[in-house]
Amino acid sequence: MTTKDTTNKPFNIDKRRVYEAYKAVKSNGGAAGVDRQTIEQFEANLASNLYKIWNRLSSGTYFPPPVLAVSIPKKTGGQRILGVPTVSDRIAQMVVKQLIERDLDPIFLPDSYGYRPRKSALDAVGVTRQRCWQYDWVLAACRAYGLALTLDLG
Repeated sequence: MTTKDTTNKPFNIDKRRVYEAYKAVKSNGGAAGVDRQTIEQFEANLASNLYKIWNRLSSGTYFPPPVLAVSIPKKTGGQRILGVPTVSDRIAQMVVKQLIERDLDPIFLPDSYGYRPRKSALDAVGVTRQRCWQYDWVLAACRAYGLALTLDLG
């Protein structure tokens, strides 16, 4: 008896998906992470590196390595910390993104703009600007205290 599933892995992740995730990460570029491995260095042993990612993801034993903390200057002065994941971790993240995005995206409200495909912070600003001209009130929410405040601007 032959089956398409030739492994006993708990998570069914196609090896081709890992390769497609690698291509997406490569096209985005990016710096080396805490392991200092560049995309070019990762490619030197591409088949083995992609296999390790696939094996760990599909067996449920993948744990992300630490991220490299990099200080970048703010326009207004001061610094902000940017976390740079390793090449392997960016590929693993892309695999998971590709697997869950199609199912999760429809659950979000239409006015949710963070980390959404084909939506950006600038889209959110544009919608906010339009609504400022349509309505005489603003609803502000504070998650930390569970408060909502309505301001009548009329």
